[in-house]
Amino acid sequence: MKYIFIILFFTSSYLFSFQDQDSKSAKVSFEVSGVCDMCKSRIDEGVIKIKGVKYANWNINSNNISIIYNSRKTKLDSIKKNIAALGHDTDKYKAKDEVYQSLPECCYYKTLSIH
Repeated sequence: MKYIFIILFFTSSYLFSFQDQDSKSAKVSFEVSGVCDMCKSRIDEGVIKIKGVKYANWNINSNNISIIYNSRKTKLDSIKKNIAALGHDTDKYKAKDEVYQSLPECCYYKTLSIH
């Protein structure tokens, strides 16, 4: 009987928290400049560290990032500012030159030349 109570308690807690999270979760996708796997790691890891961000996945080919975040804990504008602070341009914020220049050379998306 004790185990049934524990299972029911955790199941109901999980379902309640899942329902509560959905009500304040926002899903967005937008463009972030970058070119390589190092960019992907920097962007994904940097964004997921932002308080309130639950999921982040930057696609190298499309340069789009998909994010799920808690809109009560952070704002989209703040996420975009943080990405620019990592050295990657967004539609709204550009990376500072000194931050961009500190990236590894393989990450220089502004100076790409097509041969």
